[in-house]
Amino acid sequence: MSGSREIELKFLCHPNDLGAVLAAAPEGDDDSRELISVYFDTPDLTLQKAGVSLRVRESKGRRILTMKRGEGLAREEYEAPLEGEAPNGEFAPLREILSDGDAAALKPAYNVRVTRRQRLVKFAGAEIELALDQGEVSGGVRVSPISEVELELKAGHPSALFDLARDLSKYAPLYLSFDTKSARGQALVAGQTVEARRKEKVKLDKAATAGAAFQTGARNALAQIAANAAVLREAPGPHAVHQLRVAARRLRSGLVTFRRVVEDPGYGQVKAELRWLAKAFDEARNLDVYAETVLEPAIRMPSPPAGLSALVNAVAEAREAARKTAGETASSMRFRTLMIDATGWVETGAWLSAEPARQPARPFAARTLDHRLARLMKQGSKLETRDDAARHAARIQAKKLRYAAEGFGGLWPEKKADRFVGRVKRLQDELGGLNDIATAESLLAGLALTPDAAYAAGELEGLRLARKPKLVASAAKALGRLADAEPYWR
Repeated sequence: MSGSREIELKFLCHPNDLGAVLAAAPEGDDDSRELISVYFDTPDLTLQKAGVSLRVRESKGRRILTMKRGEGLAREEYEAPLEGEAPNGEFAPLREILSDGDAAALKPAYNVRVTRRQRLVKFAGAEIELALDQGEVSGGVRVSPISEVELELKAGHPSALFDLARDLSKYAPLYLSFDTKSARGQALVAGQTVEARRKEKVKLDKAATAGAAFQTGARNALAQIAANAAVLREAPGPHAVHQLRVAARRLRSGLVTFRRVVEDPGYGQVKAELRWLAKAFDEARNLDVYAETVLEPAIRMPSPPAGLSALVNAVAEAREAARKTAGETASSMRFRTLMIDATGWVETGAWLSAEPARQPARPFAARTLDHRLARLMKQGSKLETRDDAARHAARIQAKKLRYAAEGFGGLWPEKKADRFVGRVKRLQDELGGLNDIATAESLLAGLALTPDAAYAAGELEGLRLARKPKLVASAAKALGRLADAEPYWR
């Protein structure tokens, strides 16, 4: 048995573009082969829950048992030759995860069959294995196609992977993906359709450094961005727009939160491009919110305002155009470059070798959260008598506190962190409702409404403004409940 750290990048690529990638790659020895892999798990998915994949791969008459775990650029990988067709409890890495009973219960979960074109190349002082996979993952009666480009570091510095990816992306659209073949198989077996990806909880080791805490949260956000961009390229919709925008803003907030830890020559460019990405989806998101929170309830009113149908049609037309733009953004060269550059900076940036990245995460997190909470309380003071701009500023502070509180929550007991985050979220939601009212005028002004549609919009805004005092009171109450909450980090 051998154990190692697999350092690899994976990209989605259209089958018609795989040849262009191979033609653009540095010269090297080529190989082509059929790979048949059977992935195993227990009936209650013990391995999947532990973030582990276990497969038996057959190629050229040999069977290899492989277990992988971890996230980010580098993952643990254990391999051993296999005589039979199925793994057993004698595989040492499995004994750390599975009981004897679980090991005996392992069974095939799904299959992956691909044709792999492979080339070992030398690039930027590194040795890199380029693999182009085309085939399918199947589980039961369900089948999903695979068309991927993988770059695996065999020797040299990991930055070479990103340099080669930038070069190859000039010749074919390469979309960075954080979903492994095992993750796709697990989703297929579970019957999950292609849908918007919500954020997952950030899992942190209690002894993590500040640099490791930043990387974990950044990887989480980048994976969410990549997954929702893939949805938008296939079928643009409001949920994927929202979740991609949330992920981009989470990562931008992380850059600000960890600025003293990660600021280096690459910091400013990554931050600026993430700001572009988040703003690129603002119009689509704002129109979706208006349609869902204003128009849909209006349609159900016993006596809707005159001109409502004209307003509904105008907003629907604008939403369609904004969704198209969102899909184009998620397909653009700028987006593809951003994902390579941001991930490369997170994984190999100069900040990693600086002293601030090595400080313990818990005291850094406690100081940061104290600062964020104090800023929010100061900005939210006398909320009921403040103007829209001041309440918007309080909303921004609430959002920053929430993202930081969620990101650091794994360093303390989960239930305490969840209770605190829940109160921040309630405040953010209340302030968000007020912000929607404040920004509706500029949103509608960009639609060039007909007189009938403008009349309906005015009537609906009048109704929302009438409810504004109640929303302000609810926001102030939510802020008071947060002030009474026990900060989970103290």
